[in-house]
Amino acid sequence: MEYFVRHRTAYRYLQDVSSSCHLAHLLPRSTPRQSVTESKLIFSPEPQRNEAGTDYFGNQKNLFTIEESHTVLEVISESRVTVQPAPSFAPGHDLAWEKVRSLLEEAGDAQSRAAAEFLFDTPQVVASAELAAYAEESFTPGRGILSAAADLTTRVHRDFRYDTTVTDVYTPVEKVFRIRAGVCQDLAHVAIAAIRAIGLSARYVSGYLLTSPPPGQPRLVGADASHAWFSIWVPECGWIDFDPTNNMQAGESHITAAWGRDYADVAPIAGVITGGGDHIVEVGVDVVPVSELEA
Repeated sequence: MEYFVRHRTAYRYLQDVSSSCHLAHLLPRSTPRQSVTESKLIFSPEPQRNEAGTDYFGNQKNLFTIEESHTVLEVISESRVTVQPAPSFAPGHDLAWEKVRSLLEEAGDAQSRAAAEFLFDTPQVVASAELAAYAEESFTPGRGILSAAADLTTRVHRDFRYDTTVTDVYTPVEKVFRIRAGVCQDLAHVAIAAIRAIGLSARYVSGYLLTSPPPGQPRLVGADASHAWFSIWVPECGWIDFDPTNNMQAGESHITAAWGRDYADVAPIAGVITGGGDHIVEVGVDVVPVSELEA
């Protein structure tokens, strides 16, 4: 399916900002199941420098600086993306998870060596004995890795309350695990930490999810949101995405923006400012099938 994606972020500062420097991961990347036909960023005010490129993980990035006084910064990304359905896998692809762990330990080929980069702790996502025990309830001896990952996805969805008031982008996974609540990025972090705690590779995926309005209601402009989920590495299959917030394998409705070790690697916008004081952030996201735009 082809989508039009629009992501608007506005920072409103209480005092003048004399200069700022930002790193954005707002333009979707191409993947084996996703092609990007067009994408652009719109800035207000216009940056004095805007360097586009790819980061270590192959994500699209923009490093931009604004060197004039401003009290509002608005960044809009607009993209057209085509996403293919997620593949179904034959039982033979569902290797016992212990076998996958052994392949990662051996790192005998380029694929497993690349996947092994996602075995390790990050400042926000730290494995622990408690998280390993939590994972082992799904990753039982001899169980297929895909079956176990799907079960872990279901359990995180069931055990953790979706709550936008209890965490922020800096909340470490140990707190999320303790309070059993958070938003999509927190649930993804829990699953990633649990998987890494038993010696498997998992990565963080940021992106968007197509949502549908209630029957008979119009689609509201700006009502969608950015989203996050996790991927687990499976030999011969590559990286397979699961969405614990919605208890599903990520599929045709999931649009990938970027991936990394955790949220901090792929924050939509990060940076530093001179001045500004307190600020308010406004975010609006629209994900619309192109067929609806052309109807």
